[in-house]
Amino acid sequence: MRNGYTYILSNAKRTLLYVGMTNDIEVRVLQHKAGMGSKYTKKYHLKYLMHFETFPLIEQAIEREKQLKNWHKEWKWNLIKAHNPELNDLAEDWFDESDIESVLTGKLK
Repeated sequence: MRNGYTYILSNAKRTLLYVGMTNDIEVRVLQHKAGMGSKYTKKYHLKYLMHFETFPLIEQAIEREKQLKNWHKEWKWNLIKAHNPELNDLAEDWFDESDIESVLTGKLK
């Protein structure tokens, strides 16, 4: 069994939010940072990780994603600010430019 993750991304101005889920948070965030996430995240440059949660089962992450997607935007911001009051990109130091380049060239480690 694999862990599951829900996550919330935002843009540089912190005006838009995107809720997603994955079984590999590092790879998925790297894909978003390289502009290879969903069409919506690519279009609006949503690549800053504001919040994420870990679950022992992927099914739990799916349920949490559904719940968060139904929340009002204000509720999502309150959740983010409770754990990340400075609204920092939590994945800021996870990758370097070579990691992003490896995704763009299809040579993901």
